[in-house]
Amino acid sequence: MNKKDTHKIVEPKATISGAEQTLEPLKLGTRLRDVRKRRNWTLEEASKRTGLARSTLSKIENDQMSPTFEVVQKLVAGLEIDIPQLFTKGDTQKNVGRKAVTRKGEGKEHPTATYEHELLCTEISNKRMIPFKSTIHARSMEDFGELVRHNGEEFLYVLEGQLTFYSEFYEPITLSEGDSLYYDSGMGHACVSTSEKDAVIIWVSTPYPY
Repeated sequence: MNKKDTHKIVEPKATISGAEQTLEPLKLGTRLRDVRKRRNWTLEEASKRTGLARSTLSKIENDQMSPTFEVVQKLVAGLEIDIPQLFTKGDTQKNVGRKAVTRKGEGKEHPTATYEHELLCTEISNKRMIPFKSTIHARSMEDFGELVRHNGEEFLYVLEGQLTFYSEFYEPITLSEGDSLYYDSGMGHACVSTSEKDAVIIWVSTPYPY
């Protein structure tokens, strides 16, 4: 989606995007409602700021709909927060001397039809980078309804296996263990595992441009 579509009100289907179909609910309803009410925003105001339909926001707040990663990106950009703030209350202190440790297997899980994300260091809010570990389940571009697009920039590092990175402006590129890639995430993109076992990567994403 390009920048011109940022404020367009849309009424997505239950899965919102074939590229990122959520398999399990994130249960973000209470946190989303708290964030919205702290700003004294109505659902209508939140809808205008996020570009998501009022009814969609209501369904998410009432745990009647599981948002995809793309929709979570729209929420954090429109509500002017970052992804961890949707999972935890976080800290409200100045950003001085903070640190966070995520032990192996203790990240916040966010499985989708194509990727299985593990969000890392979620207890710190207002970060300029969102780190997460992902297992690439997709085996073909047919697993995606469309290329994934969201605001910001991303860094990708392959921990295990091999994958092919597809994008709308470049030829597909093969990445193996130890390879890395940096790109504008507003450019349509997708990763597909090509090794026998699903590839595992580290992704570092900015929720919106700085």
